[in-house]
Amino acid sequence: MAKTTSLVLGVVFVLVAVLGMIGTPIVGSDTGALFHTNTAHDLVHLIVGLVLLAVALFAVDKAALVLKVVGVVYLLVALLGFVMTSPLLGFIEVNGADNWLHVVLGVVILALGFASSKDEASPIA
Repeated sequence: MAKTTSLVLGVVFVLVAVLGMIGTPIVGSDTGALFHTNTAHDLVHLIVGLVLLAVALFAVDKAALVLKVVGVVYLLVALLGFVMTSPLLGFIEVNGADNWLHVVLGVVILALGFASSKDEASPIA
């Protein structure tokens, strides 16, 4: 399960990065975009996506751990988004929609990481 989850999320994050770089009404640097990003934010999505893809393809045994780490990082980013003004850490643009999406992503990715760990620990009958 961890491999498939990492693969799917990796593809999604890379696509979101590309959409952000192109700029769409959903994600981009335009002030009217639902999820406000800048080049740094898009690069973070790209890096996270590539890491997830690499884990899914080359380090399957570490996929559940990486999902847990990514989930925790997204929860921390959400927390920073709620307590800091944009740009986060001086270079990552976010808005309120981003903050709530980061909460949801953090919880879901973390839960998938733990669910994948349990699947791997279960004996095969």
